Amino acid sequence: MRIAIHTFEGISLFHLASPLLIFSEVTRLGLATGWTTEIWSSDGAGVRTIEGIELAAVGGPGQAAEADWLVFPSWPTGLPEPAAPLKALIRQAHDRGSHIIGLCLGAFPVAASGVLDGRTATTHWLHADTFARRYPAVQVRADALYVDHGDILTSAGTASALDACLHVVRQTLGAAAATTIARRAVIAPHREGGQAQYIDRPIPPHEHDSLGATLDWALGNLDQPLTVKMLAEQAHLSLRHFTRRFAEATGSTPARWVLSRRLDEARRLLETTTWNIDKVARTCGFASTVTFRQNFVARYATTPSSYRTRFSA
Repeated sequence: MRIAIHTFEGISLFHLASPLLIFSEVTRLGLATGWTTEIWSSDGAGVRTIEGIELAAVGGPGQAAEADWLVFPSWPTGLPEPAAPLKALIRQAHDRGSHIIGLCLGAFPVAASGVLDGRTATTHWLHADTFARRYPAVQVRADALYVDHGDILTSAGTASALDACLHVVRQTLGAAAATTIARRAVIAPHREGGQAQYIDRPIPPHEHDSLGATLDWALGNLDQPLTVKMLAEQAHLSLRHFTRRFAEATGSTPARWVLSRRLDEARRLLETTTWNIDKVARTCGFASTVTFRQNFVARYATTPSSYRTRFSA
């Protein structure tokens, strides 16, 4: 897997470091062989970051032309239209089967190339309106953390890039590899792409603590029914108040969140144990093996057995 990350004069170190951290950890931790991560600029020249740090060891478009993943971690804040050669490079990379990633404002050059026409995408919510006006052929999901079409992925601002890159690792190497990297980086191992980019109203500290404790409790009791009523009682909130606060904090409903966590745990068990499918389903709280298989296939477009064959150690 050869990953080429685009850089430019005045890029923020954080935006550049986010994909570098996640993808380079794969190699450092020995989670896969053949992974290389490189930085390139449109003209092959070194760049100075917005923090004033010089980056001299930078490749050119030739590296991008051979990449399996082409990553645009950001774009200049003035949002200039990409030069024609860069747009052509993105189209050519996509045509030959390379995966394209536009993180935060990096969605702008990806959309400018035309490869997102007729599809959905996201970007930093502050610039979503500009994105929509400039690229009317792309449907903007301003509330999403990331949108993955398999061949093209876009993400929201700043820390959402970490979520998106972990998602790529998870889809490519499995949940265990993504969780290992997340633990090392001390970040959440999995935030779904559909979660909200930001919270409309701040949650009072005591309610935030209550919700956090409830989510931790739920993760430790996935084999239980975990109804919304149970979760609300655990949080010491009324059912209506809990449901509203839960949506504000996570961008999801309690039922959808619980199902996602059950499926996360199922993937981990399929990768790391030899338990039969029935035991995995019971341990993760599914009412039956049939229900487990149906939900698993609906989410991942593969069966639990096929997933285990692909990802198990």
